[in-house]
Amino acid sequence: MLCLVSRTGRHLQRYDNLGRRQVVGCIPYRFKCSSDGIISGELEVLLISSQKCQKMMFPKGGWELDESREEAALRESIEEAGVIGNVECELGKWYFISKSHGKVYEGHMFPLLVNEELDFWPEQNVRRRVWMNVKEARDVCQHWWMKEALDILVERLNSLQQ
Repeated sequence: MLCLVSRTGRHLQRYDNLGRRQVVGCIPYRFKCSSDGIISGELEVLLISSQKCQKMMFPKGGWELDESREEAALRESIEEAGVIGNVECELGKWYFISKSHGKVYEGHMFPLLVNEELDFWPEQNVRRRVWMNVKEARDVCQHWWMKEALDILVERLNSLQQ
């Protein structure tokens, strides 16, 4: 059995040269399977509720000094959404204003092809996780920059299928 605990505090938090907090997130995704186990090709993405309210978003959090961006993306997906998978090539970098702090943050987003959904994970008591199709996800995701990252992921996956 694996014991996981969320990291807390900001003593290892990264900031850019202008003092902006650097955060990393991921878009956990999979291709829907039918009841007989056949992959349909329909893309599903996993959103989580925020801790403070029930608004939906993709897992994200601080990028810390002792990890790469990819490691931070995987850590956040485990802590917040309880999923493990393959972190793929970065989708991009965005600058956005934190709604809770009113400061500009630098956000990096990665796709995460999910290969395991954990039954127990660090933040399961404070978050909901929901698989959705892309349209549903765009409708409920609260962050514009995460929606843009989702659009880039969809374009990337569509170009691979052609």
